[in-house]
Amino acid sequence: MSIKTFVEQSLGCWRSQRSGHNLAFQHFEEVRSTIQITAVSPDDAGVAALCQTHGFEPELAIAPFHMAWEGESDWDEDEKIAGSCLLVPIVTGASTGKLLRSQGYAETIPAVGEYHFTEEGMFVLLTRYDRAAAEERIWFGTDNLRFRVSLIRTSDGQGVVTASFASEIRTEMPAK
Repeated sequence: MSIKTFVEQSLGCWRSQRSGHNLAFQHFEEVRSTIQITAVSPDDAGVAALCQTHGFEPELAIAPFHMAWEGESDWDEDEKIAGSCLLVPIVTGASTGKLLRSQGYAETIPAVGEYHFTEEGMFVLLTRYDRAAAEERIWFGTDNLRFRVSLIRTSDGQGVVTASFASEIRTEMPAK
Protein backbone atom coordinates (compact mmCIF):
# COMPACT_ATOMS: atom_id res chain seq x y z
CA MET A 1 0.00 0.00 0.00
CA SER A 2 1.16 3.54 -0.65
CA ILE A 3 0.74 6.47 1.73
CA LYS A 4 -1.42 8.22 -0.86
CA THR A 5 -3.82 5.24 -1.01
CA PHE A 6 -3.86 4.98 2.79
CA VAL A 7 -4.73 8.66 3.21
CA GLU A 8 -7.43 8.48 0.50
CA GLN A 9 -9.00 5.47 2.26
CA SER A 10 -8.92 7.37 5.57
CA LEU A 11 -10.72 10.53 4.42
CA GLY A 12 -14.17 11.21 5.85
CA CYS A 13 -15.91 11.27 9.20
CA TRP A 14 -15.29 8.33 11.54
CA ARG A 15 -17.08 7.30 14.72
CA SER A 16 -14.50 5.79 17.07
CA GLN A 17 -14.89 3.53 20.11
CA ARG A 18 -11.59 3.21 21.97
CA SER A 19 -10.69 1.25 25.06
CA GLY A 20 -7.47 2.18 26.78
CA HIS A 21 -5.47 0.70 29.61
CA ASN A 22 -3.22 2.99 31.62
CA LEU A 23 -0.80 0.44 33.03
CA ALA A 24 0.99 2.94 35.27
CA PHE A 25 -2.23 3.86 37.12
CA GLN A 26 -3.95 0.50 36.52
CA HIS A 27 -6.91 2.34 35.03
CA PHE A 28 -9.25 1.36 32.19
CA GLU A 29 -10.86 4.08 30.05
CA GLU A 30 -13.49 4.09 27.32
CA VAL A 31 -13.51 6.95 24.82
CA ARG A 32 -16.16 7.63 22.20
CA SER A 33 -15.24 10.21 19.61
CA THR A 34 -15.81 11.56 16.16
CA ILE A 35 -12.77 11.95 13.91
CA GLN A 36 -12.87 14.12 10.78
CA ILE A 37 -10.06 13.52 8.25
CA THR A 38 -9.84 15.92 5.31
CA ALA A 39 -7.38 16.32 2.46
CA VAL A 40 -5.18 19.41 2.41
CA SER A 41 -3.61 20.87 -0.71
CA PRO A 42 0.15 20.28 -0.96
CA ASP A 43 0.36 24.02 -1.77
CA ASP A 44 -1.22 24.99 1.57
CA ALA A 45 0.86 27.47 3.58
CA GLY A 46 0.59 25.28 6.69
CA VAL A 47 2.09 22.34 4.79
CA ALA A 48 5.03 24.47 3.66
CA ALA A 49 5.58 25.82 7.18
CA LEU A 50 5.49 22.35 8.77
CA CYS A 51 7.91 20.98 6.16
CA GLN A 52 10.32 23.86 6.70
CA THR A 53 10.12 23.52 10.49
CA HIS A 54 11.40 19.95 10.18
CA GLY A 55 13.92 20.60 7.40
CA PHE A 56 12.02 19.12 4.44
CA GLU A 57 11.30 20.74 1.10
CA PRO A 58 7.53 21.36 0.73
CA GLU A 59 7.63 19.70 -2.72
CA LEU A 60 8.24 16.37 -0.95
CA ALA A 61 4.80 16.47 0.75
CA ILE A 62 2.52 13.64 -0.44
CA ALA A 63 -1.22 13.62 0.38
CA PRO A 64 -1.19 15.99 3.39
CA PHE A 65 -4.30 15.85 5.55
CA HIS A 66 -5.97 17.47 8.53
CA MET A 67 -7.42 15.49 11.40
CA ALA A 68 -9.84 16.89 13.99
CA TRP A 69 -11.43 14.96 16.84
CA GLU A 70 -14.04 15.51 19.50
CA GLY A 71 -15.14 13.02 22.11
CA GLU A 72 -15.83 12.05 25.67
CA SER A 73 -14.27 9.69 28.16
CA ASP A 74 -15.84 7.69 30.94
CA TRP A 75 -12.83 8.70 33.06
CA ASP A 76 -14.06 12.30 33.31
CA GLU A 77 -17.56 12.62 31.86
CA ASP A 78 -17.59 16.43 32.30
CA GLU A 79 -14.48 16.94 30.17
CA LYS A 80 -14.76 17.05 26.40
CA ILE A 81 -11.77 15.77 24.45
CA ALA A 82 -11.03 17.82 21.34
CA GLY A 83 -8.12 18.71 19.15
CA SER A 84 -6.76 18.87 15.65
CA CYS A 85 -3.53 18.59 13.76
CA LEU A 86 -2.02 18.83 10.32
CA LEU A 87 -0.22 15.72 9.06
CA VAL A 88 2.25 15.72 6.18
CA PRO A 89 3.65 12.45 4.80
CA ILE A 90 7.14 12.48 3.25
CA VAL A 91 7.97 9.34 1.24
CA THR A 92 11.45 7.86 1.81
CA GLY A 93 11.01 4.45 0.13
CA ALA A 94 8.48 2.18 -1.58
CA SER A 95 6.58 1.54 1.67
CA THR A 96 8.33 3.85 4.15
CA GLY A 97 8.43 7.50 5.07
CA LYS A 98 8.22 10.24 7.64
CA LEU A 99 4.99 11.69 9.02
CA LEU A 100 5.23 15.33 10.12
CA ARG A 101 2.62 16.32 12.69
CA SER A 102 1.76 19.80 13.89
CA GLN A 103 0.81 18.16 17.20
CA GLY A 104 2.04 14.82 18.50
CA TYR A 105 0.06 11.93 19.94
CA ALA A 106 1.94 11.32 23.20
CA GLU A 107 3.07 14.92 23.68
CA THR A 108 1.23 17.94 22.29
CA ILE A 109 4.22 19.34 20.43
CA PRO A 110 5.18 19.15 16.74
CA ALA A 111 6.58 15.70 15.98
CA VAL A 112 8.12 13.59 13.24
CA GLY A 113 7.33 9.90 13.11
CA GLU A 114 8.59 7.13 10.89
CA TYR A 115 6.04 4.97 9.10
CA HIS A 116 6.03 1.81 7.08
CA PHE A 117 3.46 -0.56 5.65
CA THR A 118 3.48 -4.27 6.37
CA GLU A 119 2.95 -6.82 3.60
CA GLU A 120 -0.71 -7.02 4.68
CA GLY A 121 -1.16 -3.27 4.20
CA MET A 122 -1.08 -2.29 7.88
CA PHE A 123 0.17 1.26 8.53
CA VAL A 124 2.73 1.33 11.37
CA LEU A 125 3.86 4.66 12.83
CA LEU A 126 6.66 5.06 15.39
CA THR A 127 7.18 8.47 16.99
CA ARG A 128 9.81 9.27 19.59
CA TYR A 129 9.26 12.16 21.99
CA ASP A 130 11.36 13.59 24.82
CA ARG A 131 9.53 11.62 27.54
CA ALA A 132 7.81 8.82 25.61
CA ALA A 133 7.57 6.86 22.39
CA ALA A 134 4.30 6.13 20.56
CA GLU A 135 3.56 3.19 18.29
CA GLU A 136 0.34 3.17 16.25
CA ARG A 137 -0.93 0.46 13.92
CA ILE A 138 -3.90 1.11 11.64
CA TRP A 139 -5.55 -1.31 9.22
CA PHE A 140 -8.83 -1.61 7.34
CA GLY A 141 -11.34 -4.43 7.88
CA THR A 142 -13.52 -3.03 5.06
CA ASP A 143 -13.68 0.29 3.19
CA ASN A 144 -15.71 1.80 6.06
CA LEU A 145 -14.22 -0.04 9.04
CA ARG A 146 -10.74 0.44 10.38
CA PHE A 147 -8.88 -0.62 13.49
CA ARG A 148 -6.20 1.19 15.46
CA VAL A 149 -3.88 -0.09 18.17
CA SER A 150 -1.69 2.35 20.08
CA LEU A 151 1.08 1.87 22.62
CA ILE A 152 2.73 4.62 24.60
CA ARG A 153 6.12 3.45 25.80
CA THR A 154 8.68 4.91 28.18
CA SER A 155 11.27 7.13 26.52
CA ASP A 156 13.74 4.24 26.31
CA GLY A 157 11.08 2.18 24.49
CA GLN A 158 11.23 -0.68 27.00
CA GLY A 159 8.17 -0.23 29.23
CA VAL A 160 4.55 0.19 28.11
CA VAL A 161 2.66 2.98 29.90
CA THR A 162 -0.66 2.80 28.02
CA ALA A 163 -2.21 0.48 25.46
CA SER A 164 -5.41 1.10 23.50
CA PHE A 165 -7.57 -0.45 20.81
CA ALA A 166 -10.10 1.43 18.67
CA SER A 167 -12.62 0.36 16.10
CA GLU A 168 -13.67 3.15 13.76
CA ILE A 169 -16.66 3.21 11.44
CA ARG A 170 -16.88 5.75 8.64
CA THR A 171 -20.17 7.63 8.95
CA GLU A 172 -19.61 10.13 6.16
CA MET A 173 -17.60 10.00 2.97
CA PRO A 174 -15.50 13.02 1.97
CA ALA A 175 -17.09 15.60 -0.32
CA LYS A 176 -15.93 15.22 -3.90
